Amino acid sequence: MQGSMDRRGFLSKSAKSVFLMSAAGSALTARNPVAAVAPSDKVRIAGIGSGGRGSSLVSGFLDHKEVEIAAICDLDPSRGGSLVKHCEGRQGKKPARILEYRKVLDDKNIDAVINATPDHWHGPLTVFSCQAGKDVYVEKPPSHNVWEGRKMVEAARRYKRIVQVGTQNRSAPYVQKALEFIRGGGIGDIKVCKVFNMKNGGPYREPPAGTKPNGVDYDTWLGPAPKRTFSRAHFHGSWHKYWAYSGGDMADCGVHQLDIARWLCGVDFPSAVHASGGNFVHKDDSEVPDTQIVTYEFEKMLMTFELTHWAPYMRKTNGQTRNGSVHPFWPQNATRIEFYGTKQLMILGRHGGGWQVFTGDGKVVEQVYGRFPDPPHKANFIQCIKNRKLPNADIEEGHRSAVLVHLGNIAYRVGGRKLHFDKTTERFRTDKDANALIKREYREPFAIPEKV
Repeated sequence: MQGSMDRRGFLSKSAKSVFLMSAAGSALTARNPVAAVAPSDKVRIAGIGSGGRGSSLVSGFLDHKEVEIAAICDLDPSRGGSLVKHCEGRQGKKPARILEYRKVLDDKNIDAVINATPDHWHGPLTVFSCQAGKDVYVEKPPSHNVWEGRKMVEAARRYKRIVQVGTQNRSAPYVQKALEFIRGGGIGDIKVCKVFNMKNGGPYREPPAGTKPNGVDYDTWLGPAPKRTFSRAHFHGSWHKYWAYSGGDMADCGVHQLDIARWLCGVDFPSAVHASGGNFVHKDDSEVPDTQIVTYEFEKMLMTFELTHWAPYMRKTNGQTRNGSVHPFWPQNATRIEFYGTKQLMILGRHGGGWQVFTGDGKVVEQVYGRFPDPPHKANFIQCIKNRKLPNADIEEGHRSAVLVHLGNIAYRVGGRKLHFDKTTERFRTDKDANALIKREYREPFAIPEKV
């Protein structure tokens, strides 16, 4: 481990990028491109998980000359080969193709990992990576449950690791400007915040069990989840329909909006939560709901989260709006956030799109266009590896936002009754059924230890 730390000491001394401080006190890089970077100055990263999001993240990190993709790890031997070739073509050096994640963690020459595994592996792999001395870029949602998220924070702090959550809007200049505007009293005191995640999709039909692909270590894929025979429904692509691996679309997508909302409202944990919903539309094989409404009570405000996964007239922000000087059509924007202040209303788009402030008669009095913030979020992670400052989406903030997801799903699963949450203990005050869902049962040898 000492060799790894020495290498990071060198990287820290060699950091030369320029920083802009956000209103939240974290650093957002204004990248200073260079024509070439010495091999000794490279941040060596391993991508773990080579599905759609994993491949996208790896490709995005290759845009930064100070990064070398050293390895691609995926337990399915049929995946990852094309990504290896892509990396070789981009960086002129072939990354190792690895099936077992432990080999990545044991390699002292790897500085950081991209954790793009299914959601039920985000927590364990992040903790194990921290223990192995690796910095981590972990996809959202960072955790599968409340207890697990706190263990991730503890591991990052104990082992002094940089853990960046893939809630990239924390690095969006337009969101930071919205924060500054709100903090300056631009819309008054926020009393209600409405968060939307309303998209087209479904129904989901569980496929036949099928045959396990050759060479796949399905027991490791299951990891901390309950042991079961191979099922295509619980493998590539469909796992997010089951509680054992996911928190549904609220966790998969809605966590982005909830993170922005919590950040801009200046709140952490709610004192109470209530949820209702179900599979009202598709009545399909999915365990998670296609319709869900959650209400969070904070000391001085309410926040609501509304989910549909079937509305064909709701649209995610298109590419032109994500990357241009255009605002979405707010009434049919699927992932917008509405901040109701005592003075004015702000509506903000999650996928870029910027934000606008409206008076009571509908007049726009302030607006900022926005760009999709993936590139600066990656740049922030790289720079924080070098300077050891907390990243924009530090795991503590990621945990607090993920808790909103977990509380909403727990309230739904216990039957929709109002639950009272103790933010000091991160448990419910009086509800045994709800507290039973604060933590999952973990299978060995994939369990997160009580003391990380």
